[in-house]
Amino acid sequence: MLKQRIITALILAPLVIAGIFLLPFPFFVIALAAITLIGFWEWTQFVDAKSRLVAMVVPTIALGLSLVVIPFDVTALSTLAESHHGILFVGGIWWLIASTLAITYPSSVKLWSTSSSLKYFFGLLTLIPFFWSILMLRAVNYAENPYHGAKLVLLVCFLVWSADTGAYFSGKRFGKTKMAPAVSPNKTIEGLVGGALLAILITWGGATLMDIPFTSLSNLFIIAIITVIASVLGDLVESMFKRVSGIKDSGNILPGHGGILDRIDSLTAALPVFALLYLWVL
Repeated sequence: MLKQRIITALILAPLVIAGIFLLPFPFFVIALAAITLIGFWEWTQFVDAKSRLVAMVVPTIALGLSLVVIPFDVTALSTLAESHHGILFVGGIWWLIASTLAITYPSSVKLWSTSSSLKYFFGLLTLIPFFWSILMLRAVNYAENPYHGAKLVLLVCFLVWSADTGAYFSGKRFGKTKMAPAVSPNKTIEGLVGGALLAILITWGGATLMDIPFTSLSNLFIIAIITVIASVLGDLVESMFKRVSGIKDSGNILPGHGGILDRIDSLTAALPVFALLYLWVL
């Protein structure tokens, strides 16, 4: 399994990076929409739907309507209209709520587990802000430098990957205090601290090497720490939904890694939170 995971990662990572940097913006939107819809397809397992194909109608229409209502050309995205601020705000609020549900699990489960409509809604709140936050970051300073936004997206990916790596090793060495043992017994506060420290260093180094401006060094640290926390909680939230649904992996599209949701669970939280802080708040 480890060998399979490594092989898949070695193939997948260059493809993801190439897509972020090399796809023309319209094709980038199409590719990202396809990934988001695959994520929705895997999410239909959580909603107790009689037909997963029928269950895809709502998220497909919702994503399509968002593209009709919210401007998605690169010029509009680079200037950020009120609708763009609104979707970032919704994403930020959702992750505060979702994190609370995960941390208080299993007592919180009675509030939503029997409602398919709520679980549907949770999927929309998870994946649509994720979709739009990537587009907004990708469009930053596009006219002056088409690769600037791509560097921002990659920086968030590096932040999340380094946080996962740091959390794994520091948790294995020092981990004692469980974060949410009912959801993910292996995640510890010590692991979170170790992951945050490594992520801060990687974010600082990555921003310096890729010439990504932050308003101040303190803001870089604040954004990195909050984004790391969001990424860990994003992983916990998907684990919570899988646990309630009795599912180990969200899919098998990626050998050794499970499904798309299994790979982007941390990013679904990290990207909207990073975009909210970097593009609007800080």
